[in-house]
Amino acid sequence: MQGNSMRSNHISLVGAGPGDPDLLTVKALRAIQSADVIIFDNLVSQEIKALFPSNSEQVYVGKAKGCHSYTQQQINQTLIDYAHRGGRVCRVKGGDAFIFGRGGEEMLLLKKQGFDVDVIPGITAASGCTTYSDIPLTHRGLSQGFTFITAHAEKELDIHWKALADLNQTLVIYMGLSKAEMIASSLIGAGLSASTPVALIENGCCPTQRTVLGRLDELVELRDHHQIQSPALIVIGQVVKVAEQMQWLSQLNERVSMDASKQNQQHKLQLTA
Repeated sequence: MQGNSMRSNHISLVGAGPGDPDLLTVKALRAIQSADVIIFDNLVSQEIKALFPSNSEQVYVGKAKGCHSYTQQQINQTLIDYAHRGGRVCRVKGGDAFIFGRGGEEMLLLKKQGFDVDVIPGITAASGCTTYSDIPLTHRGLSQGFTFITAHAEKELDIHWKALADLNQTLVIYMGLSKAEMIASSLIGAGLSASTPVALIENGCCPTQRTVLGRLDELVELRDHHQIQSPALIVIGQVVKVAEQMQWLSQLNERVSMDASKQNQQHKLQLTA
């Protein structure tokens, strides 16, 4: 009897995207707004949390570096406990649940327990944040591919730096802020040019987004000088040059606009003289 009850309960693993509520999929928004219980992470933005229905029970299970946080085991148990209670349970994760979000582990766990689970994809940070920073992940003549990696590991970080350096592709590193020195030295030591363009994107797709551009050998200096805080992405590759060009064009357009405004004012003064 209990098994049938569990199977009638429904859990949605929802990718909420990188922060901007306008980037939520229609399906994700429907799942959130129809939920009886919402279990959400640290990376879910305030703007998206504002869309949570007021009559839903909201349970925070965030994990943040240096702060009290839930272990994955505690999160798993919380999901099971609420799923047993019945109703529509919505597990909301920042970005996409299947890209460094441990959504696969949670899905398998709940399925093994007999629950009905569906997964709703979200825009991952690497796509959303780079786009909002005018950095294409691929660009003709600059990069024909991209690789996402995480600098965080449960035990030991095992990354083949030589393979990454040889790819000649865009690298997007999640959770790498505290490992900036290791990332830069490892890639340069593996043969990637020290002058390779890099970008640090802080609070991507949120109103407080900041993008800092520089070179690979400046990565630690850029982080420290600009006091970049988590959540932040590190983007490495020639595609960062596109953002540099966009910044230059924006500055040029501003100067042209200011010059045109001054000329109009001078023209009006001449007419009234």
